[in-house]
Amino acid sequence: MKMANSIYKINKGINQSIEFKGLKAQYIWYLGGGVVVLMILFALLYILGLPSIACVGMIGVLGTILVVKIYKMSNQYGEHGMMKALAKKQLPKRIKVYSRRVFMMR
Repeated sequence: MKMANSIYKINKGINQSIEFKGLKAQYIWYLGGGVVVLMILFALLYILGLPSIACVGMIGVLGTILVVKIYKMSNQYGEHGMMKALAKKQLPKRIKVYSRRVFMMR
């Protein structure tokens, strides 16, 4: 009796960040949140009595700007680059010491 060899597929996508149509990692969430905000804004404008065509036009323009900006950030910074850029901005440019006491040995 001869045993058949088993063939296993190797999961090569393990531990990689998620990507959807070019958007990487957290930018998917940013786009989703922006769409929700635009839907709420549309509802508020419609309730306030603006004509529906004006509401659709305004939300269309804002939505286009949102998508372009988020894709630009995703391509520019990548998965972790925006967090690194924000952290770098929080570092002080210089440290001023007005006393020599810091450098004196005790």
